[in-house]
Amino acid sequence: MKFKLNKYIIDDIVNSEHPSDFETTKEYAVLILRLPYIKENKVKVISYPFLIRKGKVYQYSRESQEFVPLGDFKALHDFLDIRIDKILAKISKLQTTIEKMEDRLYENNIDSNFPNEWLVLKKELALIERLMGHSMVAFQRFLKYFKDELDELAYKDLEEHIDRAFRFSKNGIEKLDNLYNFYRAKMDEKMNKIVFVLTIISAIFLLLTLITGFFGMNTSDLPFTQGEHGTLKATLLALIFEVPFVWWIWRMMQA
Repeated sequence: MKFKLNKYIIDDIVNSEHPSDFETTKEYAVLILRLPYIKENKVKVISYPFLIRKGKVYQYSRESQEFVPLGDFKALHDFLDIRIDKILAKISKLQTTIEKMEDRLYENNIDSNFPNEWLVLKKELALIERLMGHSMVAFQRFLKYFKDELDELAYKDLEEHIDRAFRFSKNGIEKLDNLYNFYRAKMDEKMNKIVFVLTIISAIFLLLTLITGFFGMNTSDLPFTQGEHGTLKATLLALIFEVPFVWWIWRMMQA
């Protein structure tokens, strides 16, 4: 079906990237809900434009580029209710995945795939949160405008589901951020241990390097160069000097 609509409203309807919105005129109202669409367990985005005129609801078909009858306000409720429930189910799965990641972190069972897994979850939840936040504002304006024509209980329940999807996705993002901070702390702790061990090894060999450099100088009158077993004596001297140095480092590690 074709309707004579405002040019600017037509542009908003045709534009699949247009955010959720609600506009009214004297003859009709247009509700655009840009929602997450769950397909094959992946989050995509679909824009749903609806034209409301004289108690009848029409959905814009992007294939035919026309409005097709959807029904009354109950049909609109049923249409949205199915899709919002799928979004909530997807968020529930994402939260379960986050909880498993959290358990692995607490058990120190961290693998190299954690950053990639975290990034995928953050991207999906951020997309859902952004879309549901915009949709919530447009949907509340729609409810306020048609409050006398809607099944209040049914639409209030639908509004609560949209709000829940927004809140749950936001909570999921906050938990992911906390997990990443904990992960970074664990990685920093691991790196600090590696740097500490390397520092200890460098400190131990510092004295040996000094003694080796001293006896390796190309000058005359060096100790132990004239007598027998000079190399053995130099080695024993290095070990004698090294023992208290290593003991001092060990005491520092115990402190």
